[in-house]
Amino acid sequence: MFTVRPAESVEEFGRALYGIGQYFGGPPTEEQLGRFTKVLPVERMHAAFESEQIVGGAGAFPFRLSVPGGELPCAGVTVVGVYPTHRRRGVLRQLMDAQLRDAHERGEPIAALWASEETIYGRFGYGLAAWCGEVKLAREWGAFAQPLERRGRVRLVEPDAAAELFPPVWEALMGGRPGVFRRSPDWWQLRTLRRPDEQAANPKRFAALELGGSVQAFAVYRQHPAWDEGSTAARLEVLEAVGASPQATAEIWRYLLDIDWYATLEAQLLPPDHPLFTLLATPRRLRFRLGDSLWVRLVDVGAALSGRAYAGSDEVVIEVRDAVCPWNEGRWRVAPEGAVRVEVEAELALDVSALGAAYLGSVSFAQLRSGLRVEERAAGALERADALFGWRPLPWCPEIF
Repeated sequence: MFTVRPAESVEEFGRALYGIGQYFGGPPTEEQLGRFTKVLPVERMHAAFESEQIVGGAGAFPFRLSVPGGELPCAGVTVVGVYPTHRRRGVLRQLMDAQLRDAHERGEPIAALWASEETIYGRFGYGLAAWCGEVKLAREWGAFAQPLERRGRVRLVEPDAAAELFPPVWEALMGGRPGVFRRSPDWWQLRTLRRPDEQAANPKRFAALELGGSVQAFAVYRQHPAWDEGSTAARLEVLEAVGASPQATAEIWRYLLDIDWYATLEAQLLPPDHPLFTLLATPRRLRFRLGDSLWVRLVDVGAALSGRAYAGSDEVVIEVRDAVCPWNEGRWRVAPEGAVRVEVEAELALDVSALGAAYLGSVSFAQLRSGLRVEERAAGALERADALFGWRPLPWCPEIF
């Protein structure tokens, strides 16, 4: 057995971080640790010890995450790794168990993560709750399906100005879509707006769209110049493009698509219902490639289910199985006013990982049944559950954390 506890110093934080960091490079520098601990508190990094030696680590950002109809405290799980000398010895399980109990004690009813490998986290109760994809669009296919009556104006800004102008647009996105986490000022400065030295040749650029007297959209992008037999083969890499309204979203994408001197526009982490699919005249040319994004874990089933809104007016009784967090096990009546424990017969039965998959409204209970993840014990229960949990727009987390 190993001892797992929160890190008590920046030095312990760094050694725990190296549980995953060693697979991608050398130990973190003092400067890197200084930046990281501004957004991930030292005490939110759990370290696994064998005697005095740290052999693994798992961190959790203290987020607030948008859920259907609201927002909740969320453990944003990150930098999970075990030293190669101690793989397959139960270190990861102890780390994840300790982290979930810590989140529960802190009153965080949900946890969320991006999975480096799809097969790791299901056994700890996480369910695949959202999808995203990447696009590659040749410049000649950038026409809109309908003429756009241009409004507002776009200007390039420096990071200090962006730190003031962009957050309200992000807040609007968070208010309209599940799956978005609130960014702290340090996150904006150190993660979104920072220009590392290695980007000097093709730095991040920041564009702000002013519409109706205020900034209503922004874009963060980079240009990668290249030439092929005298013609540009450059890439325009869109890191983020966010609008506070459909008009603002259309305007900022029109700006990006109209930039000169690129051959291919590339963007990642776009949801399957992104506005580009209906804005463009030729959406198949996006060459959309789908992948998984957020995995969600209900740390406190009652609080999580009561903390989101529901689309339907009916109710359903769900039996939840949870081998890791036994306080969640039991039968829950889910209705528009929330969730309560009950002793009546269950109409659906499922593992907490399947419930996490359905939580943000993207994955239906009918889909889960097709995957043999849900047992229907009462006729019509699946349809009622889907009417309750279904949500539009689909969840979208525009940034890997």
